[in-house]
Order: sequence, then C-alpha cells, then structure tokens
Amino acid sequence: MNKLTLSCILVVLSINFSIGQEYYFPKRNEIWKQETADKFNINQTKLNDAVQFAKENEYSGSKDLRIAILKGFEREPFHEILGPTKKRGGPAGMILKNGYLVSSWGDTKRVDMTFSVTKSFLSTVAGLAVDQNLIADVKDKVGTYIWDGTFKGDHNSKITWEHLLQQNSAWSGELWGGKDWADRPPREGGIDDWKFEKPKEPGTVMEYNDVRVNVLAYSLTHLWRQPVPKVLKENLMDKIEASTTWRWHGYNHAWTEIDGIKMKSVTGGGHSGAGLFISTEDMARFGLLFLNDGRWKDEQLISKDWIAKAIEPSTPNTNYGYMWWLNKIGSRHWEGVSENIYYAAGFGGNFIVIDKENDLVVVTRWLEPNKIGAFMRKIILAVK
Repeated sequence: MNKLTLSCILVVLSINFSIGQEYYFPKRNEIWKQETADKFNINQTKLNDAVQFAKENEYSGSKDLRIAILKGFEREPFHEILGPTKKRGGPAGMILKNGYLVSSWGDTKRVDMTFSVTKSFLSTVAGLAVDQNLIADVKDKVGTYIWDGTFKGDHNSKITWEHLLQQNSAWSGELWGGKDWADRPPREGGIDDWKFEKPKEPGTVMEYNDVRVNVLAYSLTHLWRQPVPKVLKENLMDKIEASTTWRWHGYNHAWTEIDGIKMKSVTGGGHSGAGLFISTEDMARFGLLFLNDGRWKDEQLISKDWIAKAIEPSTPNTNYGYMWWLNKIGSRHWEGVSENIYYAAGFGGNFIVIDKENDLVVVTRWLEPNKIGAFMRKIILAVK
C-alpha cells in the first residue's frame, strides 16, 4: 500500500469517526441538521416502524387538556384548575443520534403543555444553585435557607433539599390552597383517613406529590431571589439557543414578594394547570445538553457532577433520582432496554429519554404512556 492510498484511508476513517462521535449542536432557529440512518448504521426500516408505532398509539385522553386534567385527577378532593392550560396537538417527536436528527414526526415547533417533564427542569434549577454554591450541600436542611415558616416544626424542619428533589420529603402543610394530603391520596380510605394520617419520616417513602414539588419551586424562587423561569432562561435555555416560545407558568394566585418585588412562583407540573409549555425541539435541546454531560459546544452549563447525582437511585425508589426517572430494575423498568437510560416523564405521554450508551435523545409527545417501553425497544432494535 502506497502512502497516498494510506492517507486517503485515514482521512475517510477520520471523517467516519467524526460523524460517529462528535455531537452537533443546532443554532437558534436553525433547521435541525438531519443525517440518514445508514450514516450511523441504523436500520431505517426498523426506525420507521418505531415512528409509526408512536403515531398509532396516541394518548387516548381528550385534546382539551382541561377535560383530560379534571378526568385524570378526579379522585383528588378539592381538585380544580388553578393555572393556564392549552389544547394539545397530535403525536410529535424527534430522535437524535449524536445531536443529529435521524427521524421526526408531527409538529415539532408547536408549544404544548409538558406536565411533569417540568420537574426535570426544576431539579436542574436546583443543580445550577449547587454549581453556583447558593446551596452548599443538598443534604442541608431547607429551613436554614428558607426561614419564613415553610419548614417550621418538628417534622418539616428535618427536610433537606435532597428530600424535596427525590420526592420523599413528606412535607406537611398547605401551599397556594393545595393540601399535601389531598394531592394523589392513597387508594384506600377517605378524607378523614388521609387528612389525619401521621406524616412519614422524611427520606423514607417516595410520594409523587405536586404540592411538595411546588414547595421546592417556591424555595428556589426565594433562594435565587428571582423568578425560576428567569434563572432557567439566563443560565441555560439562552445558552443552548432554545427558541423564545417556551413559557413556565404558576397558578393564577401564586405570588410571593422578594426584595419588595412581586414574583410568580411556578409549578413543577400541570395537574392543576400551569407548568412548562414548550416545543418538542426545545425539549430535544435540553435532552442533548444532558446527553453531553451538561456541556453545550465548548461551555459547561451544568456540572457533570450534578448530573451524576441527579441520576443516582434514591433509597426509597430505585427508579427515581432528582426528578428524573431511571430505568433500573424496579416497578418502572422497561424490559429489553438498558438500565442506564434515564428520562423525564409527564402526564399524557410526554417524554425526554437520554440513552448515553447509544448517543441517543428521544423526545415523544402524546404517546399512550404504557407504550413507552415498547416504543423504546423498537428504537433500540433499530440502532443495534
């Protein structure tokens, strides 16, 4: 083999290595660069099958999300719509490989409610606070930072930032009219049983509870002395060149005062309205940042250490970290898919899935929630 031939081979290998390893980061409002599936040795037929599956398994709830919300949470005493809602679109999604778009469906620019996917954005705001040393340690008691009575008493004074992030705080009280015991009550018993039940010890039991998540949002608002959406925008969303279309709402009456300025305290979900309203493409940008360990192009926006902490299983629930779901062996495990996958999930079938092993980000919207495991298996079959 002569030197010229060898040089040509090395150039070709270098190009192929680059395509396979380096990430692409789209500029703001840029048409997302698309690569053919065969560039990454992805089986196009199987990929098409996965996308068709998502299209055919649309969330069965009403497109009028006020109706879907009221129906979905009708068991809760006193449940009502307290913040903005928006009629949803149809199924939509994106599959990224190394940042490049390999498949998309539906209207990926449409802004829709995203429900509890919001929680993963909220935990990231806490991560930014840790990175900037506003929180010295997530195991610190929140009451040493937020001293207005929110964490007063023998029970609530035990609660740490980590407890709130892992949804095992058992915070007891009322915020914005929402009572902790009335949010997603047990299947057994009635109002008197729920109302007078002794709170569990913080850190021992994971309970999915929006009132307690909203306590975290309230606490972060006071910690930053700024509205949480402003913190997210300036420290992260602008830097990943997200669009200007996303909005993060709170309940209509959820106002607090800091430094003489009224600020809206946002919600960590949308089961009484409000939460994050965002496009599929902006969700994909957020997922790509996490796929690349918190780095966007040449700037580390959130520390790799924080992401590692955020996706550690909590003691009470091996499938839950800092408001990210984990595909570990447990009640939420997706069979046939890597245990190292983690994801944000919201009511109505909204998902941001991070698969480091395959350099994938998968965003899917309005997929019947119980179909997500089967959907991911189809994608993994296509990329293997």
